[in-house]
Amino acid sequence: MARMSDAPTPEAGPDPGTVERFRSLMLPHLDAAYGFARWLTRDPVTAQDLAQEAMLRALRYFHAFRGEEARPWLLRIVRNTWVDQRGRHAGEQPLDVVENRPAEGPDPEQAALSTDRRRQVVAALAALPSEMREILVLREVQDLPYKQIAAVLDVPLGTVMSRLARARERLAVELRGRLGRREHGLPDL
Repeated sequence: MARMSDAPTPEAGPDPGTVERFRSLMLPHLDAAYGFARWLTRDPVTAQDLAQEAMLRALRYFHAFRGEEARPWLLRIVRNTWVDQRGRHAGEQPLDVVENRPAEGPDPEQAALSTDRRRQVVAALAALPSEMREILVLREVQDLPYKQIAAVLDVPLGTVMSRLARARERLAVELRGRLGRREHGLPDL
């Protein structure tokens, strides 16, 4: 008969088999987790902290992973961790003020891009509200299918499609303003 004290405790940590399974399934997606965190936070240091905290949460709750696709599962943890952290750090400012505040200084990723148009696309994307930015990053940068985006954001598939359409429209408007274009599309980007 097992005694209550024989049960594993959360403080004991995962067994070596679980750690190895976690490494093989989740670590290949660490760059995607950091990249998504980078777009969410707009700061490389904060993104590193966010990705690290998300990986710790993923390991802590790895027992809940049921073998579905690892990448969207991990990206959802990144997003949930970010939502939790921004709620704690937003202070007394309303969330829409915090979310719509432009990034301070030039984005390091912009400096690394070679062409002016690419820098403008990155700047336009960074200027979008977080809800639009995150869905565009998941689809266009992380290349997730709609179904996986729905899982990451915990919304219905139809919501993903409508948010993505609105985000793309808003990005096009932002780009037209930045590039000084008046025509409807930007086919040569």
